[in-house]
Amino acid sequence: MVDQATSSGSSGPSDPARSTPHITISYAGFTRPWAAWISHQLERQGHGTTMLRWDPQADTALAQELSGLLEAEGRLLIVLDDWYFRLGPKTPEEWTAALREVVPPHADRFAAVSVATQSLPATASLLRPADLRDLDAREANRRVLTRLGIAPPHQPVDEDGPGAPRFPNDPPEVWNIPRRNNRFTGRDGVLEELHGKLAGSQTGSGPPLETRLALYGTSGVGKSQIAAEYAHRFGNDYDVVWWISATNRGAAREQLAELATRLGLPVGRELGDRIRAVHEALRIGRPYRRWLLIFDSADDMEQIEDLVPDGRGHVLITTLTRDWSGSGSAQETEVLPFDRVESVAYARRRAPRLTPMEADLLSDAVQDLPLLLAQTAAWLDANPMSPKEYIELIRRGEPSLVGIRISSDYPMAFQTSWAITLNTLRERSPAAVELLKLFAFFAPDTIPVPMLAQARRGDLPEHLADLAAEPISWNTALRRLTESTAVRLDYQVSEDADPAVETALMHRLYHRFLRSDMSEDERDQMSATACRVLVTADPQNPADTRYWERYAELIPHLEPAGVLDSPEPAVQQLLLNCVEYLRVRGEYRMGLRLCEQFMSRWRTRLAATQRTMLVLTHQHANMLRRLGRYREAEAVGSAVVDQLATERSPSDADLLRAQDGLAGTLMALGSYEQAYDLFDAVWRAYTDLLGPEAPRTLSSRHNLGNVLTLLGRYEEALVTHREVLAFRERELRQRHHLTLNAGTAHARTLRLLGRYRDATSAQELNARLHLQVMGPHTPQTLRAEHNLALCLRRSGETTRAAALLADLVERSRRVQGPRHPETLMVRADHATFLREHGDLGHARDLAEEVAERYRALAGERHPYTVGTLGNVGLVRGEFGDQAEALDLAEAALGGMTEAMGPDHPWTLGCALNAGAARSRVDDEEGAVELGRATLQRAKATLGETHPLTLSAKTALAEDLRALRRGPEAAKLEQEAIGQLAETLGAEHPHTLSARRRRRPYWDFEPQPV
Repeated sequence: MVDQATSSGSSGPSDPARSTPHITISYAGFTRPWAAWISHQLERQGHGTTMLRWDPQADTALAQELSGLLEAEGRLLIVLDDWYFRLGPKTPEEWTAALREVVPPHADRFAAVSVATQSLPATASLLRPADLRDLDAREANRRVLTRLGIAPPHQPVDEDGPGAPRFPNDPPEVWNIPRRNNRFTGRDGVLEELHGKLAGSQTGSGPPLETRLALYGTSGVGKSQIAAEYAHRFGNDYDVVWWISATNRGAAREQLAELATRLGLPVGRELGDRIRAVHEALRIGRPYRRWLLIFDSADDMEQIEDLVPDGRGHVLITTLTRDWSGSGSAQETEVLPFDRVESVAYARRRAPRLTPMEADLLSDAVQDLPLLLAQTAAWLDANPMSPKEYIELIRRGEPSLVGIRISSDYPMAFQTSWAITLNTLRERSPAAVELLKLFAFFAPDTIPVPMLAQARRGDLPEHLADLAAEPISWNTALRRLTESTAVRLDYQVSEDADPAVETALMHRLYHRFLRSDMSEDERDQMSATACRVLVTADPQNPADTRYWERYAELIPHLEPAGVLDSPEPAVQQLLLNCVEYLRVRGEYRMGLRLCEQFMSRWRTRLAATQRTMLVLTHQHANMLRRLGRYREAEAVGSAVVDQLATERSPSDADLLRAQDGLAGTLMALGSYEQAYDLFDAVWRAYTDLLGPEAPRTLSSRHNLGNVLTLLGRYEEALVTHREVLAFRERELRQRHHLTLNAGTAHARTLRLLGRYRDATSAQELNARLHLQVMGPHTPQTLRAEHNLALCLRRSGETTRAAALLADLVERSRRVQGPRHPETLMVRADHATFLREHGDLGHARDLAEEVAERYRALAGERHPYTVGTLGNVGLVRGEFGDQAEALDLAEAALGGMTEAMGPDHPWTLGCALNAGAARSRVDDEEGAVELGRATLQRAKATLGETHPLTLSAKTALAEDLRALRRGPEAAKLEQEAIGQLAETLGAEHPHTLSARRRRRPYWDFEPQPV
């Protein structure tokens, strides 16, 4: 009778003299939220409570089970619902007899409340249940107390505090769990085990027991159903309950990103931005502390693991594999088939005509597997065949008797039961069978029923087109599928009396079986049909954010539909559009996977220079580069350029696109001269081919300006960016994202030239427009605000710069990830700022971490690795470790000279720092020698009045003074101070530092590529 008890408050024999008697609450598993809430309300009044889950055994008389409740302590409060009377299962006649026998003699012990949605048995009136449906919490509490004869408090009780059970009529604010399976049965032990493992982390009273649990088991064992029931049964313990279908990584990311909107997080449209915002919100527990995420069908850990959040919330994972537990990512709980009692109970509820013996025989025939039991019991409920005859067919395992060919890869019970189901369905509704087969060529957990219904007539076979054209026939076929098979329909949220079907869901076991059961010709026909449907649904504009939701809907179906294997040009264009969507959306891993899947299939079937292969190869390199896999991207890009260069003219569009992509990779690798040569050639070719103001020409010239900046050719870069910006402003609007991007590049170049006032003024407006147009969390806005922060710092507005840099570090981490090159760029600049204006310890740790990550990302000799190593030397010097600071400064100077040449501004900056390091170890002669060479090179490269030139001049003056060469030192110092005052202003920090004879330094600032 009683499967589990939980107690609160005092225990021991009931004491009638107590003013607050103990109360035992009996409930069915489905109504645990009500039992928990009632228990909490009673305990607030000072009553001890015990919760007993009601689970009567089929072979025990119901009167005996009810009498057993009397052994519990204190009053008995029964929470009645639709399930309380159905467990066992027990018949209405048994309930009538048992209630009349047990309740009247003990009327003072029994009380009841009802949350049932259906009519209760007439004899339930003996319990005089108080109805709690459709009430608010205060009235429901009053009715509970009144029914128990407890006087409500004179003053309203304070609101429940954090962690208290939620009122069941007030569900979690954020919720997207599939509809409850009203036929769910058993599994109480597994559900209580899960709750027990997670409960310790929910209370907040100690360290969490577990926060990640993986439900492992074979296909069809009921893992997803258990996870969904857990959410419904224990969901009121949480503020957020969110379901993610994890079969497909792209779809899983979309569903996780949608949570950002539901949580009210201030994020932009970028998918990665939204996911990182969700992770951060869940990690810190704001705005909601209690959360449960369910990743369903996460069978590929590598595809999904990075989506699973950290924090004190809970994660449930359903999976076929043991990867999750083996990697330590989650504790494993194995899900086994039903035990026989559960099987018999389920079968008798699903097919009431079964006797206990027949239910037992059926359960044995299907080996207690829930999915097969559901299929077979549903068939028996809908068809007149004798249960014994049906069970014998299954046990004999002869599907040929019913005329269906079966794959030998499936268990015999599955084969036979499914064969019988298909045969019956074919006799009653041949169109429904054809529709079911077509369903097998879409992703099983999101079959797009409206997309099929709205397909062009020529996309579908004639008989299915006729079916879709007649709504009544269409809906009848769908209903037949749900009645006879494992297909489940989800309906659109609508106020209409007859809402439309939004998606269909099919268990993957049936999905695989349906495909394997078709002939090759039939599979080809269905695949072609599915591809045509998807092509029709393609908006043909992946760069337009208005269509991003549709592309997210299409991508899970590409592989099951056979898009990756189709030779049809229209289908291949669909694939290209989806890959481009993933690129512009920032879904580089998924885009890379699609590129590689297609190319592995077609590498031997399509020429490498065929259009689809060329575009996907270009995208392949693009995705690799954006994921930081630079060498791989270079190999892919070089191979294409070499092949096209031998076959095409220098002005061929495919060749120019390939060269442009390769130049971008070379720029990321630090091969700036090679990148410049390619960008320059591509820009000139586009100018001749399309004209100087064509979009592709301008984009190529913008790239050319960026590489000029990296080469230290700041004046040429400024001219380039200024002209591109003028074209953009003239041809596009001021607020267009390309115009804004050009404005950031122009202001950055002004700053690098030392024109701090002009740069700050321009970037103030540019950053403000970025925030208005693109929001604060897109990568382009982050770059604009990063440039603004550096402009403010160089202009002496350190307070504003400090706040903005700190904010950018956090936003970059959330939007792009902690190891993304642009996050490292922001963190590098934050470290140098902290060294001068903040926490030295934090600055040292951050500078060392950034340098190490650049080394791992780009290699020892990359200029960014060398430059950030020089920044580490600066902060080490601040800690007094002058010998190590000198070693690092000299290493940076040597490395930068090798990478960029002796006259590059970065090399000159490293030389400035190396001179200071020599001076601090009393090597004044070496400092002066290096200082003279640095000053001469700076004048030639940057001009007489560039801030770096003037810093070299003041540094040399200090070193000359140390060698007692006063007149020469004084002359240089006065020249530098005068020039600083004239160019930057008398009160600028650089000018003031020179007057106070503070040794100048140079920070390496990684530039965006």
